[in-house]
Amino acid sequence: MINISISDELKEKCPRIALGCIEVEVRVRASDEELWRKINLKCIEIQGALNTEDILKVPNIESSRRAYKIIGKDPSRYRLSSESLLKRVVKGLGLYKVNNVVDINNLVSLSSGYSVGTYDLCKIKGEITFVIGKTGESYEGIGRGPINLEKLPVFQDDFGKFGSSTSDSERAMITEGTRHILMNIISFDGDEELEEYMSYAVELLKEYANGKVIDKKIVK
Repeated sequence: MINISISDELKEKCPRIALGCIEVEVRVRASDEELWRKINLKCIEIQGALNTEDILKVPNIESSRRAYKIIGKDPSRYRLSSESLLKRVVKGLGLYKVNNVVDINNLVSLSSGYSVGTYDLCKIKGEITFVIGKTGESYEGIGRGPINLEKLPVFQDDFGKFGSSTSDSERAMITEGTRHILMNIISFDGDEELEEYMSYAVELLKEYANGKVIDKKIVK
């Protein structure tokens, strides 16, 4: 697997931080009807179990918001991607259909409460490090325009920053031409549940994206 690490600065502020990393060869295609049946069932389950106020009490969202505050980023202004997904579902807005791999990414996030980022490894160069963004840094978020990366947990490679637990960049986004991906499940509260959701992600990728797992590991 490509070398992935967490910076000392980020580990010092968030000592329980952990990443569930999965490297997979996939076939990207249009949204799958059977996969969407699974997603719709999960949405119905969530709508029956949560209201808007409950979302902030979901353990993996609560711990991630707490980490943002420790780092110095306002989680109400720079909302976690997992929180944003749950809010859409609870409000009855549903999820956008993108492609099978992005849809799997979102289902894993909805099921776990973790922010999940999936990247095209052909658009990544060198080692990956999870760091804290610096003053003046930004990138174009997918469908969101410029994202201020200052004090945001963010992935970087030799080209620069490309993904975070709030919004990923356009540079490494999944497209129809993507064949080789890295999925990162981001925990700010230990690795106790990561294996469970990594296994779930692998199952979905194999079933709905012809996934062939190259490697998977937990990074702390």
